[in-house]
This record gives sequence, structure tokens and C-alpha cells, in this order.
Amino acid sequence: MRASFLLALTASLGSLGLLAACSSSSNNDGTGGDGGASSHATTGSSSSTGKTVLPGPSDWNRDVTPPEDGEASDKRSSCGYKAGDLPAETQGKSHPSGADIPIDHIIILMKENRSFDHYFQKLPEYGQPDVEVAPADFSNKDKDGNDVKPILDPTFCFVDTNHEWSGTHEQVNGGKMDGFYTSNDGNHEAPAHGTLDSVSGARAMVYNDQTTLPFYYALANEYSIADHYHCSVQGPTWPNRMYLYAATSFGLTSNTFPEADKTLPDYLEMRQLDWMVYSDGTPGFAMFTNPWVTKQYFQTHLKSIADFYADAAAGKLPQVVFLDPVLGAENYNQNDEHPPAIAQIGEAFTAQAVDAIQKSPNWPSTALFITYDEHGGLYDHVVPPKACPPDDTQPILAAGDPPGGFDELGVRVPMIVVSPFAKKHYVSHNVYDHTSIVRFVEDRFVIPALTNRDANALAPWDMFDFDNAPHKTPPAVTIPTPNQATIDACAKIYVP
Repeated sequence: MRASFLLALTASLGSLGLLAACSSSSNNDGTGGDGGASSHATTGSSSSTGKTVLPGPSDWNRDVTPPEDGEASDKRSSCGYKAGDLPAETQGKSHPSGADIPIDHIIILMKENRSFDHYFQKLPEYGQPDVEVAPADFSNKDKDGNDVKPILDPTFCFVDTNHEWSGTHEQVNGGKMDGFYTSNDGNHEAPAHGTLDSVSGARAMVYNDQTTLPFYYALANEYSIADHYHCSVQGPTWPNRMYLYAATSFGLTSNTFPEADKTLPDYLEMRQLDWMVYSDGTPGFAMFTNPWVTKQYFQTHLKSIADFYADAAAGKLPQVVFLDPVLGAENYNQNDEHPPAIAQIGEAFTAQAVDAIQKSPNWPSTALFITYDEHGGLYDHVVPPKACPPDDTQPILAAGDPPGGFDELGVRVPMIVVSPFAKKHYVSHNVYDHTSIVRFVEDRFVIPALTNRDANALAPWDMFDFDNAPHKTPPAVTIPTPNQATIDACAKIYVP
């Protein structure tokens, strides 16, 4: 997320007084079968036939005969499902739907700008050999044609890397995955006290391990991790976050305010569900000024991170939660993990959230999805697979941008499921993207697809065991402490 676009969003919302979390105006009183009654959530009414009729358009409550799994898979592969299709019509009969899914609280924590290989390159050496990472001979060429192989990150606060539409397409390079060095070499200004080496393309070829990210490696070993989860578009932050909130970027390929006719929160409202954004900064969803402002969602659906911890402790978590770090500040000491942020600071934020969720009375019926909006320009070796375009809208490209479409996913990013029902020490090799999480939300609450992309997305069923709850009693969380020497060293680079 470029700082200029953060400033644009901040200026737009700040002028309306919408940046502070509005806990005093929230109507959240908890939800679900284990956390008390909500003033907003509802379980529906009964029809004359005895069937529960959920709030919302009558067509959303239509009778469905689920297809066989193979039939559904084939149709998804051919992009045969369309916007408006219900999840039970697209997932396959072996998968649960609606209240048969024992999850009452879905929490989505989307961090910033890290690729899968960049974070988990060494996971096979630290307890999870089933995960796919870059082979030992993976490299990119520098400008002189020399091989540059990945190394352990030596700075932990490297200068932001190129993750725009043009840069990402250069990195993917038609599936060669060999443009990470060249697209980043000299593409950014040096920090206040940096050197020319700080903008070398080599900074895109660094990884972490268990010594640098102990909590994330422990989490990946304990719960379910997906090693073929991709961001939704080969471009920057905003278009990718749009896919989480709306299953499309509306043709946008840059950090531009969208004009949306419908979003996932709009559909949550139509179902009369209890949902909340928890944030201490400008929320990601606020890029949708319509409906965030025009429908005044900021008045009833925005609370602080302190409120999140309080609601978790009280067993009053909403049915759907968007849990945001402080997004877009682009500084070494931020918790969103966007370079040059020290990743350990964001890791500690995530650990605190996981600890609060596991200790919550809502834990028995909660699923937390942890992922990243896009790869941030950092190396990964897996070729982005084909995808179903959300509609017929073509990419809106700037002069000089390379051609492309919305028929391919973006670069691979981490995704971990934390839940009582998350399989233990499990790696999913299925192809997922942000709309797979959207589809899970839609399936749990019987909501139709927003676009053709989420209509054909597979929800991450294989990461759950709904029959046995492997983590009914969760493991204790050790919250990592960021290294103060690293923080001090990074301050000397970035503080003017």
C-alpha cells in the first residue's frame, strides 16, 4: 500500500471524522450459540412447513439439491458457476452448509505484503516437511546475469519492494518466476540513512526461519497451513483487499477507490448478521467509501483493538470479524508487516490476537483465518494458476502497463487456519485465494456469490475436521518479544 494512497484515504475519511474507532456507537452485544444474544443477529423464523427462514431476499432461502463432489469440482474448474449461486449449489454434497458448519464466529486477519517462500522457506527444516517451498537451486538473475539465491534476511526492515501490476507481472514473467531481483533493483528511494545497497534487488530474495519468526513457525506446525493459497490478482494491496470484501476489484489494478454496487458486508447486513471491523487505524474496508460512509457502517461496525480483546474475553465476538492491524503507515515499527516493517512486531500482534481468541468463551465455535493481502514483491517459486474472472470487466491499465487479465491468481501468500476444528499439523495443497475465505463465510451463513470468482471458489474444507475438534483444548501461546537491538538498528536507518 503506497503512502500516497494511504494519505488519500486518510484525508478523505479524516475530513468526515471517520478515523477513530466508534466503540460507543456500536450495537454489538455478542452473537452465536455460545456468546449470548445479539441485538442484530438473528436465527430466522419458521415457515408453515417448519423450515427455518433466514432474513434476507427470499431467493437466498431457495431449496437446493447439492451436486456430487466431482460434478461440482468439474463445474468450478470450467468456471461454470455464476454470481448469485448459493454455496450449497457449488461446493459438493459432502461438504456442510449453513448451521451444519459448527462455526459461529469467523475472524479474518489479513496482514500485508509477504510471500509464502519469504516467510516459510525453512518450514520443512523446522518440523513440517510436507509443505512446498522453493527448491535449493531456485534463483533469479541480477543485472549482470549472475545467479542470486535466497538468503536469510540480514536486516529485518528492508526497503519496500515492488508489488504493483507492472512489477508483479515482471516478477512472474509468464510463469518463469525470475523477475524478483530485476523488478526491485533500484526501484525505490533509499531511506533517510540508507545506502544504495538498501535498494538492491537482492532484498526481494530473502527469507525467514524459526529463529526470526518463532510464533509463525509454531503456529504453522500446530494448526493447518495452506501452501497453494494465492492472492487474488497480480497487483498491489487495494485490488487484492477488494477481493476479500467484494470478490472483485471492479477492473482496478492500482490503489484506487472502487465504486461498488455490492460487498460482502452489504450481504451480511441483508442477512441481519452481527459483523464488526476492529481497528486502531484506517480500516481496509474504508476504501469502499460507499457503503462505509454513505450507509454509515463506520457508526455501527467499527471498534478498537482494545474492544476486540474485551469482546473476546466476554464471549461477545460477532459472527464475522475483520481484524485489522494499523494499515499503510509503511514504517519500520508498524504491526501490519508491510515492508519496511519489522516482521516480528506484526508477529507479536498476531500472537496476542490468537491468545485472546483461544482464551475466549467463543473459542469452541470460532475459526480464525490469517493471511496476507499480496506478496509484496518478495520471491516465491510457485507459478500463479488460472482463475475464474469475476465478470467480463477488463483490467484498467495505465500507460506502459503490461497486458494481463483477471483469469490468473496472484503470487502465493501464507494462510493459516486457527480453530478448535483446524486439523493438527496439516498442510493443504489445494488451490485457494481470498475468495475461498469469502466462500466459507457465504456457506456458513447461506449467502450467494457476489461474483463469478467466489461462485467458483472452493472453501478450505480440507483444513478442518468438524467431527473431532483436534484443538478443543488449544495449546498455550508464547507471545514473542521483538528484538530491541533490531528495532534500534532499524530506527537509525529510517528516522531522519
